Amino acid sequence: MNPYSKLEDYAFWSRSMSRPAPSQIDPCVSGRIISPTDKVVTIGSCFAQHLGRFIRTSGLNYYVPEAGPDDMPETEKAIRNYGTFSGRYGNVYTVRQLNQMFDRAFGLFSPEDDRWEHKGCLVDAFRPQIQPEGFGSESELEADRASHLAYVRNIFTEADFLIFTLGLTEGWRSKKDGAIYPVAPGVSGGTFDPVKYEFVNFTAAECEADLAMFLEKLRGVNPRAEVILTVSPVPLIATYEPRHVWVSTTYSKAALRVAADSAERNFPNVTYFPSYEIITSPAAQGRYYADDLRQVTDMGVKHVMRVFSKHFFSPGQVSSAPASMPFHIVAQDNPGIVCDEEVIEKSLHQN
Repeated sequence: MNPYSKLEDYAFWSRSMSRPAPSQIDPCVSGRIISPTDKVVTIGSCFAQHLGRFIRTSGLNYYVPEAGPDDMPETEKAIRNYGTFSGRYGNVYTVRQLNQMFDRAFGLFSPEDDRWEHKGCLVDAFRPQIQPEGFGSESELEADRASHLAYVRNIFTEADFLIFTLGLTEGWRSKKDGAIYPVAPGVSGGTFDPVKYEFVNFTAAECEADLAMFLEKLRGVNPRAEVILTVSPVPLIATYEPRHVWVSTTYSKAALRVAADSAERNFPNVTYFPSYEIITSPAAQGRYYADDLRQVTDMGVKHVMRVFSKHFFSPGQVSSAPASMPFHIVAQDNPGIVCDEEVIEKSLHQN
């Protein structure tokens, strides 16, 4: 008899990784049951949109208060980023960005540099791609932002489950007040000025502290909210560090994983869901990534959703994810995923 003698199979590599069929590997050992009436909201990086779509099609209450005007056609709503997430906030890549979005919504932070010029119009510096043609005037932008932040307050106060997908540690911020932007100034609006803006790559300790701070603030306005944390398996599209993008990617994901683990250990309402581990598992042998080695394939997404439904849906609840899937199936890309980060490469081709 030794301390390992009575451990579950999931504690052993041979039993939980080597022996199961690759498509049946399940690294999640606990979850929180989401009832059909619970309001579920999503925030985060590009990969978070997969969870949002899955929840919507699974019969759960995907809460999208900022859904767009009733008389706007659905195709137009999609173009204007209504329904991409629970709110029209675009991608929220870093934990600091999430923290500041909370503060802006509750009147705790009013950044000075909050709008940029772009192709003859104005864009919201914190949501530069939500309005394809931009805003025609400052009053139009301010009215839309005020409405948006009211919805964000509603999202934080009304959510029963908040799913946050952590994406990046790298970002760009204002030297004046520390405001964090989803993309670098000059990429999707504005002009980069090193006197005004600076690059930042948050440490694991900073991510951990920022996440704890957000969770405390969320508890203050919504003590019943359960939080599900995930880490995006999508690699960085580019790094500003003077090193290889893969090295920066592994650092970023490791730091975010540390922050998520710390949050789960210290906050009883937080659960970590291992979507990152499912996609990057050695058992997948890279088959959950598309030819660009970055985008997650449909096959990988479905594996993630099968595991998610197993641990977060009540028994017998309808799920759009197949119970099993042949591992050799030819995977397809997932169209329609909105990713602010990708404008970095697009902007280079336009110059």
